[in-house]
Amino acid sequence: MNNDPRGTIIQQGNVMRIDNALVEDVFCYDNKIGHILVSYAVPEANQTVSIQNLRLNVGRNTVILDAFGRRIDSCQIQKGMWVNVVFSSRMTRSIPPQANAFLILVKRQPRPQTSTTTGRIASIDLRNRFLYTGDPNDINSQTRFVITDDTVILNRSGIPVSLRFLRPGQTVRITHANFQTASIPPQTTAFRVQVI
Repeated sequence: MNNDPRGTIIQQGNVMRIDNALVEDVFCYDNKIGHILVSYAVPEANQTVSIQNLRLNVGRNTVILDAFGRRIDSCQIQKGMWVNVVFSSRMTRSIPPQANAFLILVKRQPRPQTSTTTGRIASIDLRNRFLYTGDPNDINSQTRFVITDDTVILNRSGIPVSLRFLRPGQTVRITHANFQTASIPPQTTAFRVQVI
């Protein structure tokens, strides 16, 4: 049984279409030209599927829309996005095959890789929007979390609050990016802060 969400390739006259292709790689030369590598499903005879790749060349005439129907440029497409694509039925016999893209519709962004950390707030920098956890007297034990406009901050009851509501000494559970800088203290982006 196939649980892979990738769609199959469909021919409609002189054009081909793949609904729900996964962007495997992006090569953006400027805001208008480049190419993307997408993968899609190919049904096999034994009720399984194989995953195939296709390179779609993006040119000045390629229409690229986000999930809200707004025009975006090719440099805004990212690896891990799901897209619907319409492209030329004239494909090369290369590996992977290549075709010119007519339309790319971005369906959704890739889900960021996250980690969760629980700790006590050491300090808060309201001006620069940083939240520090760890021992307030030992910078080597601290982590600096960047609070963005998209960071959700919740009190104990799960009600959204501002960064000003938080106080040193409170215990928080922070969902954050998997990566962090090599600085002291290390820094990463907070997606969600919950007081516990």
